[in-house]
Amino acid sequence: MSRTTPAWRTALAGVALATALITPAVPAAAAPGAAAPAPAARPGTGGGAIPVLTDERGRALTLRGWNVEDKANRGDAALSAITERHFRDLRAKGFNFARLLVFWDDLEPRPGRYSQTYLRKIERVLDWAAKYDVNVLLDAHQDVFGPAFGHRGVPAWATRTDGLPFTPRPDDWFSEYFEPAVQRAFTHLYADEDLRRAQARMWRVLADRFEDHPAVIGYDLINEPMGELREGEDLPTAARRIERDQLTPLYNRLADTIRSVDPSTWIFVEPTPIVGEGVPTGLGRIDDPKVVYAPHFYNTAMEAGADYDPGARWIETYEQAVTRYPEEYRVPVVVGEWGPLNNSLPHMNRFYREAMASLGRYGSGWAGYVWCYGGGYCAVDGAGTFRTNKELTAEPYAEAVAGTVRSAGYDAGAGVYRLSYEAADRRGSRLTELSLPPGAWRVSARGGALVLRTSPGRALILAAPGHRVTVTATRG
Repeated sequence: MSRTTPAWRTALAGVALATALITPAVPAAAAPGAAAPAPAARPGTGGGAIPVLTDERGRALTLRGWNVEDKANRGDAALSAITERHFRDLRAKGFNFARLLVFWDDLEPRPGRYSQTYLRKIERVLDWAAKYDVNVLLDAHQDVFGPAFGHRGVPAWATRTDGLPFTPRPDDWFSEYFEPAVQRAFTHLYADEDLRRAQARMWRVLADRFEDHPAVIGYDLINEPMGELREGEDLPTAARRIERDQLTPLYNRLADTIRSVDPSTWIFVEPTPIVGEGVPTGLGRIDDPKVVYAPHFYNTAMEAGADYDPGARWIETYEQAVTRYPEEYRVPVVVGEWGPLNNSLPHMNRFYREAMASLGRYGSGWAGYVWCYGGGYCAVDGAGTFRTNKELTAEPYAEAVAGTVRSAGYDAGAGVYRLSYEAADRRGSRLTELSLPPGAWRVSARGGALVLRTSPGRALILAAPGHRVTVTATRG
């Protein structure tokens, strides 16, 4: 959701005066409920068009940021590893988005008993995000189903295995998804009526509590869902079946539940992780007007420690596969996780540049994995400095465009970002918001527009209705 935080109030106070300088008076505002101008669609790689994410004023949104998590602590210590610093630093480096991991096992440790302490902890984190103008996606996260298998997610009381075996594999945790007990647990979650109701109630509690919070932009219904393979079934075939026959009904059920308390927040739906191998999803239509397709962008070889191989054309294959669903069902795309473990290998600089270009071609945003202070997957070190090649994720971008985007892109070599858009008509919003990474930037606009610099790393563009506007941001 778009918000006006204290840092913006002074700048916005002068908008009416600036408007008078560049455009004649306009008729009275449209009646409440009048349709906002339709945003542009991003051209897809398959010849279709992918809609963009929008705010309540009809502006085209771009979300760029990182996952924020605390997997180590639970119970009374849950979320204690997340601090205000996370959101202050995210915004200071130009990011406006956080995918916040929340866990059903912390929210409902016993059937029907929801932890008010945990809800307050989530709210405290959201308050920090709102303070720094960071949009938050609440992600109902699971890894290998949940604590019954030594991980986080679905509570142990909601885990049914029919006595099938489970062998922990700490050196290859993802392979645990294929343990018989874990696969059967997913089958029961999707099929058992009492578990369906419990999952829906969990989401109703979250949506009812946070629908009006100014930081919350969406709900990610389940992280990296998996399922049970049938005898003789290969993985791509199983993934498409699970997505079609189990996930599609699940998402429709949960969307209906959320809409009973929250009519407007975006709902994010994920395919299985198999999409990362360039396998188009089998998901069907989710019958809701505000759905976002939220795949993850991981390569198996790179996750195992290999360097990026440009000749394998993995990015191209992934892009072709991942754009089919949003083109067919006309929904925006926001990639929920991406980023390799080892960023310092010889070809990783090229990977980040090519990945950023690809994500910008079809998506309304992304959340890298993960914003933490240290080694491994962490975006920054203990001092808050980007780790090798992670700095390439910090580019200029238009957070919100008041009109139809015609083109947008950043030339990293030249240090120049260009945005071209057709400004909304008199009924639409007039303000376009630009985010700039740390450093000195010169911003200019042509085509009946004014640049209102408001704070370091931020700029507002005020445009006359219907004009073709070109914005340029140059480093230095």
